[in-house]
Amino acid sequence: MPRANIFMSGAIAAALMAAVTVNIDRAHAAEAASLKGQLLVASPDMGDPRFDHSVILMLQHDKDGAVGVVINQPVAERNVADLLLAIDQPDATVEGTVSVLAGGPVQRGVGFVIHSIDYHRTETVALGGAIAVTSSAEILKDIGHHHGPNKVLVTFGYAGWRPGQLEGEIAQRAWATTSPDPMLIFDTERDQIWDIAWARRSVNL
Repeated sequence: MPRANIFMSGAIAAALMAAVTVNIDRAHAAEAASLKGQLLVASPDMGDPRFDHSVILMLQHDKDGAVGVVINQPVAERNVADLLLAIDQPDATVEGTVSVLAGGPVQRGVGFVIHSIDYHRTETVALGGAIAVTSSAEILKDIGHHHGPNKVLVTFGYAGWRPGQLEGEIAQRAWATTSPDPMLIFDTERDQIWDIAWARRSVNL
C-alpha cells in the first residue's frame, strides 16, 4: 500500500486514536532484558523490505512479545482539525499541524502519539528518559488548543513480534539497538535518522 494511503484510507479515519488492542505497559520481564523505550535499528542487510532502514521506538518488550513504532517513515503534515474531523470530534477552534508517520505494517488504523514527557494523561505511558506515548483523541484536542506536549509525532500502525521472535532476529543480526535521544526522535530530519542511529548502535543482545 502506498504511504499516502496509509493515512487517507477510510479504515484509518474510522479507527484513528481508537483503543489500542495491545497493552504497551505490561513490563513483566526484567528491566535489564527489556528494550522498552530503546531504539531498534534495522541492519543494512535487513531482509524484510517493510523495515528497510527503519528505526523503531520500542513501546513494549516482555514475555508476551514486543511492540514498537517506526519513527523515520513520514507520511505528511496534517492539520489537527482534519484529524479530529476524521474521528467525528470536530473542533473549529483547534490550530496547527502534526507530523504523521507510518508506524508499521500491523493494524494501520491504530494511532499512537509519541511525545515529550512534559505532558501526561491517565493513558500516557512513560518510555523512560524524556519520551512518552499516548493513544487518545484528547491529546489531539490538547495539541490543537496549545495545551499539549512540546514535541509530538503521530504514528499509525505498529511493528509486532511474538514471544522470543525479536530476540531471534537480533541474534541473527537483523537489528541493532541504541539509546533513545529526544533530539534524534523529534528534531532530526527523517531521512537522516537511520544513519545517525546506526552510527550510535550498541552491541547486539
